[in-house]
Amino acid sequence: MSVSQSSISPKPDLGSLRIDDHKRRSGSTGKRLGAVFALLLGALVISGGVYAYMHQKPVVEVVVVQKPATGPAALLNASGYVTPQRRATVAAKITGRVTGVFFKEGLHVKAGYVLATLDDSDAQKALASAKADRDATAAGIADLQVQLKNAEIELHRAQELQAAGVQTQEALDNARMAADSLQAKIALTKEQVVAAEARVHEAQQAVDNCVIRAPFDGIIVSKDAQVGEMVSPISAGGGFTRTGIATIVDMNSNEIEVDVNENYIARVRPGQEVTAILDAYPDWEIPCRVRTIIPTADRQKATVNVRITFKKLDPRILPDMGIKVAFLGDDTTQTGAADAPIAVPQNAVRDDGSQKIVFVVKDDRVERRAIKPGANRGSETEILAGLAVGDTVVVRGPADLHDGQSVAIKK
Repeated sequence: MSVSQSSISPKPDLGSLRIDDHKRRSGSTGKRLGAVFALLLGALVISGGVYAYMHQKPVVEVVVVQKPATGPAALLNASGYVTPQRRATVAAKITGRVTGVFFKEGLHVKAGYVLATLDDSDAQKALASAKADRDATAAGIADLQVQLKNAEIELHRAQELQAAGVQTQEALDNARMAADSLQAKIALTKEQVVAAEARVHEAQQAVDNCVIRAPFDGIIVSKDAQVGEMVSPISAGGGFTRTGIATIVDMNSNEIEVDVNENYIARVRPGQEVTAILDAYPDWEIPCRVRTIIPTADRQKATVNVRITFKKLDPRILPDMGIKVAFLGDDTTQTGAADAPIAVPQNAVRDDGSQKIVFVVKDDRVERRAIKPGANRGSETEILAGLAVGDTVVVRGPADLHDGQSVAIKK
């Protein structure tokens, strides 16, 4: 039997799928060269970044040492806090449940402003009862006056009959007693009305005690109770009973309170000029004056309390802010510019072991300079030796600055 040529399926040529060994080696070599090139490029970029980072100049802030200005010398430095003369934690006079709170922290209030209300249902009922008793007692006076009018008529009739000899003296005396008795009852009832009125005022005071008002003009700095809480003028019920509603501060009464070492209190006197610098605003010098020296010392701290008033108040001055003060001498203790030591900001002075140093910038490089510091003047430190007028001193910069390092000055 013969088989036709078209019925025989052609066999697949598997050899045609074989990759030439020369081509295989050429492709693998190309991929390897691409990977090596990518690695070299990445390493070059990383090395450039590291080099740029390592050779980047640190940025510093500087000040130029100025010629000291003339003026009263600082006799003494001290630190303290801003303290208001008038600060009150407003509390209720009675124990009760808070039904309304009508303020928020920071609110300016006037004297008499309603801060909160307490539940007054019982007090209102007591007031209504007292008023009813007063009205009932007062109503009895009208009846007694009618009886007195009739008794006076009977007395007049008895007097006429007794004068005519028709009625006995006993009847006249009884008529006179009845009239006098009614007059006494009317006087007693009137006094009872006065007493009842006093009880009404007492009940009204109990109602008024359920309304808590601001005692003076000021700003609310603390909200101490919420609606639904119990408040009491005394501590009762543990942590479940509040003793205050709000804390109010009279900002116009702000002053400075400092403790001065008793060894130096002789340098302070009432009316003395003072320069104050708030910790929050180190570049703001505030003129002040000593108000009073509290005539007692603290034996534990060996200090004397001194109160200082601001010559001009400012909204930036807030209670309990930290503050530094310098007590100044009078005009006779003024120092000339030639005699006064130069001063730099306190943050320019650094500790290097047991030595005080600063960094001076010259030709975009820092130079380590040992100094001899003096007293602190507000936010500045006197420099007795080591610096001269015109030197450029680093006030802010990296903590790891070293002598000769290149820097960039912040503009």
